[in-house]
Amino acid sequence: MDGLTEKFNGENDGVFSGSASLPEKLIIDTDPGIDDSMAILMAFQSPKLEILGLTTIFGNVTTTDATRNALLLCEIAGCPGVPVAEGSPEPLKGGTPRVADFVHGSDGLGEIFLPSPKATKIEKTASEFLVDKVSEYPGEVCILALGPLTNLALAIKRDSSFASKVKKIVVLGGAFFALGNVNPAAEANIYGDPEAADVVFTSGANIVVVGINITTQVKFTDDDLSELRQSKGKHAQILCDMCKFYRDWHVKSDGVYGIFLHDPVSFVALARPDLFTYKKGVVRVETQGICEGHTLMDQGLKKWNTSNPWSGYSPVAVAWTVDVDEVLNYIRNLVMKP
Repeated sequence: MDGLTEKFNGENDGVFSGSASLPEKLIIDTDPGIDDSMAILMAFQSPKLEILGLTTIFGNVTTTDATRNALLLCEIAGCPGVPVAEGSPEPLKGGTPRVADFVHGSDGLGEIFLPSPKATKIEKTASEFLVDKVSEYPGEVCILALGPLTNLALAIKRDSSFASKVKKIVVLGGAFFALGNVNPAAEANIYGDPEAADVVFTSGANIVVVGINITTQVKFTDDDLSELRQSKGKHAQILCDMCKFYRDWHVKSDGVYGIFLHDPVSFVALARPDLFTYKKGVVRVETQGICEGHTLMDQGLKKWNTSNPWSGYSPVAVAWTVDVDEVLNYIRNLVMKP
């Protein structure tokens, strides 16, 4: 495509294809997280999805807390039997993971402190579960990756055929030709494990990346949150309770009287790719120095005279523009669904 934007055909590329006779299979890799919670409950509200399971990772919370929250969200959605597989407690290179409790609260859910879940995690690790399900249903499983990409990188390392067997991976991550949100260079999910992100982006899998240059264009204002609370949405009240902490952080951090919808927008990119345009190119991730976690795409605008670290890898699709009004309508319809 060499630097030009393209629009995916929703009928052919969307997971809600009208020609599909059976629900599309989805695994959500997640670090819930308030906006993760919104995206997960949206997915459970989508009848054309079969959620095979949730895999958990550090990021907004520790991996242990992410597992607890994932189990809680399955219960809230009325699907306590959905398997939850716990992922890595640390990045590929080891060390203490970065945890954004100042954004999502000490419990990750806006400090509403729900009772402990009744269900428990499965025995398989996240990477084992990912490999097993993608092998069980080759070419049928989509993955929505909402946190650092450690579990997916471990799955790729565990099974060399994983990347070719997964149907699509939609990644929330990166800040393409825009400022990051951890520091000017990096977005939080990629910064959380840059080595893993580079493994995933260069794996050859069918990957769509939705960066915060896109997701920060789509937000719920205070009026939107008020409308949500007054709606008859099945999960409206608990989401609004969670969002109070998140909203207050946005005011302090960004001067935004509302919330960015990072994870819900990424879910919409999975369900309705036709509401975005994309550029394709090889994406690499800086793994050291002051630009650690920086994502840089070769847009294909130049024919290089010699090889470089972007040479020889398969391109990924990077979301480039977004139909803000239509994406907001799509999110509203799901979160306000009775």
